Amino acid sequence: MGGRVSRVFRNFNVENRARREISKEKPTPAPRHRTARPDTMADSPEIKEEVLRKDDQFLNLLKDVYVESRDPPVRVKDGGGEHLLPSKQQEKRLTKLGHLEALDVKKVPKGKISLVEALTLLNNHKLQPQVWTAEKIAAEYSLELKEVNSLLEFFIPFTVVEFPKDTKKAITSQNQKKLT
Repeated sequence: MGGRVSRVFRNFNVENRARREISKEKPTPAPRHRTARPDTMADSPEIKEEVLRKDDQFLNLLKDVYVESRDPPVRVKDGGGEHLLPSKQQEKRLTKLGHLEALDVKKVPKGKISLVEALTLLNNHKLQPQVWTAEKIAAEYSLELKEVNSLLEFFIPFTVVEFPKDTKKAITSQNQKKLT
């Protein structure tokens, strides 16, 4: 309600007030100082001559100046190893993929494994834990033993279990309760 009232007073006689404001005479600006204007300095012939005149003494001094510039060597600060640029090419090893080689990368840096390799070694360890021990996996894939132990402890591959059809029939053939 208050917005309507204030809008009525704000819009009252708007056109007449605007015309009155536009028709007022504009105040004349204060005069500027003569030396503050840049166009008056450019017009004087003395300044033009001074700018265009060559000074032989300064030219001779300028010819004697020789500047040699060298950039300091770039140093990478140690910030915990997160954002460091590699100082040399990392050693890479070929992946051990077997029949899944079309799905993954061909070369991996030492100390790392690809996704397909990780799934393969986890599955091998799950199927044959006596053969595929953590030490053998670390030696085979050029990994640290601590990382392999963590990998085997915290990551487990999925298993697919299919229920036999007999069980399915037994579940559906039980007496079903009627809802009333």
